[in-house]
Amino acid sequence: MQIYLPIAEMPVDPLVVIFMGGAVGFLSGMFGVGGGFLMTPLLIFYGIPPAVAVGTEASQIVASSVSGVLAHLKRKTVDFQMGGFLVAGGAVGAVIGIIIFRYFRAIGQIETFIAIAYVVFLGLIGGLMLLESMRALFRPAERPRARRKHRSAEWMAAMPFAMRFRRSQLYISPIPPIILGFFVGVLSAIMGVGGGFIMVPAMIYLLHMPTNVVIGTSLFQIIFVTAIATMLHAAANQTVDVVLALLLLAGGVIGAQLGVRAGLKLKGEQLRALLALVVLAVCARLLFGLVTPPASPFIVEAVS
Repeated sequence: MQIYLPIAEMPVDPLVVIFMGGAVGFLSGMFGVGGGFLMTPLLIFYGIPPAVAVGTEASQIVASSVSGVLAHLKRKTVDFQMGGFLVAGGAVGAVIGIIIFRYFRAIGQIETFIAIAYVVFLGLIGGLMLLESMRALFRPAERPRARRKHRSAEWMAAMPFAMRFRRSQLYISPIPPIILGFFVGVLSAIMGVGGGFIMVPAMIYLLHMPTNVVIGTSLFQIIFVTAIATMLHAAANQTVDVVLALLLLAGGVIGAQLGVRAGLKLKGEQLRALLALVVLAVCARLLFGLVTPPASPFIVEAVS
């Protein structure tokens, strides 16, 4: 049985799409990422037009992130104060990202632009994740050391409007989180991602937030930033396929809940290494598509 997608203008197998949504939702709950950096390429590989894949995937990210946040709220691992500043920057970034998206779509280069963006960011992030996880796995056991104050935290505390983030146990300026949120908002609109694959490492290594608070806070900001990006894509670009979104939501919500539970039981270094390998595999597949000549470089169509 197949279902016709009105915006993508093609039939799909609903069970395959639901399974993809569940698998990516599982990763979303486990790692605190929106999952769009994997789902959008998967949809493109399946044959969905890139512009529709980007616009529609943002809506699926919203639902899976809501499901994940609900699980983290029970554990009180969401910093709403920090999340608010991340959302403020992300909202502005999403608007800028939509403008960039429309420009490349107008000149007919949106598919190439999306593919290049994914190759660059997935290659960079996947390589760094794999390197860090390998170091953690093969590093000899060390005695616990007293926590030292980071110089970057001192620098951020010296910036204007410094305040205390009690849940994250930080005293820094809100300016760095706003800038980080802006950058992730641009990526969310252009690539159809929640930005968690950048947000989570940045919150840990740049803002120095506690790891147990990072995932819940990342999912919290993803909800609002991707919701804004979805509405802008629907209004400005008409690239949100409701039927495709509902199929992805059906699997994503369930998958996120299972992912949160699995993430609490499995070893972090091994999970990060596995995720890094998946990211690099998707990156390699996209790069192959960019450098391989198409089978039919020209298409003949009747023009009315």
